[in-house]
Amino acid sequence: ESVNLHGSGVLLAVLDSGIDYAHPAFLDDSGMSRILALWDQSIEGGSRFSPPDGFYTGAEFTKADIDEALRQSDIQARLQIVPSVDVNGHGTAVAGIAAGSRTQTNPTYAGVADQSDLLVVKLGTAREGSYPRTVELMRGLYYVLQKSIQLGRPLVINLSFGHTYGSHQGNSLLEEYLNYISGIWKTVICIGSGNEGAAGGHYAGTILDSDLTVELAVGEFENGLNIQIWKHYGDEFLITLITPRGRRITLPEGLTGTWRYPISDVELFAYIGEPSPYAQLQEIFLDFIPSETFMESGIWSIEFKPRRIQYGQFHMYLPSESVLSAGTRFFNASPMRTLTIPSAAFSPITVGAYNSVFRSYAEFSGRGGESCETIGYVKPELVAPGVNITAPKVGGGYEAFTGTSFATPFVSGGAALLMEWGIVKGNDPYLYGQKVKAYLRRGARQLPGMETPNPMTGWGALCVADSLPR
Repeated sequence: ESVNLHGSGVLLAVLDSGIDYAHPAFLDDSGMSRILALWDQSIEGGSRFSPPDGFYTGAEFTKADIDEALRQSDIQARLQIVPSVDVNGHGTAVAGIAAGSRTQTNPTYAGVADQSDLLVVKLGTAREGSYPRTVELMRGLYYVLQKSIQLGRPLVINLSFGHTYGSHQGNSLLEEYLNYISGIWKTVICIGSGNEGAAGGHYAGTILDSDLTVELAVGEFENGLNIQIWKHYGDEFLITLITPRGRRITLPEGLTGTWRYPISDVELFAYIGEPSPYAQLQEIFLDFIPSETFMESGIWSIEFKPRRIQYGQFHMYLPSESVLSAGTRFFNASPMRTLTIPSAAFSPITVGAYNSVFRSYAEFSGRGGESCETIGYVKPELVAPGVNITAPKVGGGYEAFTGTSFATPFVSGGAALLMEWGIVKGNDPYLYGQKVKAYLRRGARQLPGMETPNPMTGWGALCVADSLPR
């Protein structure tokens, strides 16, 4: 039986780098905008623009504002009315894959849910000393949830965004908030698993009764670096850092607090934390700040000497590959537990990437734990095409994009189709939240040679047709 679904009646929210609102991919047949609301958190409101009700930063633009801007033939006049710009094109591509228009001039590169209306949040820059965009993202989530409740329409939220800072147990502040948001209203959240699977930025260690040395290659022109060590609080071991020239720095044993160590061309700041009311693990954070321009390249070593071991396992993480110089990575790195944060959250749908031409797993795609015991559940849930995906580019036209960022909107669009079938068309008024996840998991197609579920592809490749109830 043929089912004609386009995401009509469902809101699709993209929280990202913004959107090129004048691109034909986001216009209807009359040339007006399919964006119902755009909150640009990066714009200083001043007297000309106002933030959304209840918020104090950025500027909100309505569909009427955007339509008025689109009527201007001159780009500068358009930007006087709606001055929101997607600088790097990431959000524009993501929104186009999820919900790009199907028009007479563009029948080929339409998005999955080509009739869903869009809510767009351009995430502001994190304030100095704060977590990477966490506050901005949480505000954006609350904003789009409020909008969908006011409009009385089901909501899909797309998050093609993540970072490596955290214990990777799925219990960070942002991940707990996502679980909470997922349980409100008729909502589905889809998050990319990140591109750290083959980056060499994760080391999984076990220390019992003998010393362990972990080696880290630091590439040329590295202008700063940090290392997170996450361990069980009951384990006690002595940590010594060894520079490429043999200088040794031993961290204080059994103490918490911050320390500063000047090395020849680098200052090392060390933070030894303690468990929090919300997390049991202990964090040791090492931050290397070059006194000149770059760090000393070569092999750095971290030596662990056991003192009192209860559990013995620990994990180390580098920043995302995208901010490191080429060649900076752990020797003997583990590709497992490389989901970026917040994609380890339980309630959202976590999306990895596969190569749809060869029907093979994309090795860069972030992976879950070796077994579901790591965080108690299998992540990612499924994979979608994420290699050389044609999507809208800023300024008009289309180009190819690769990464889990561009796999995620396939699933977001797919979720919108299911919610249109269930909620909008009246076939199942409760088709949202975990029910959508269950349907998509059931319909996922196993990739060749990949038993399911597994921590790379979850239950398999997205297939909306097989996910619809028969």
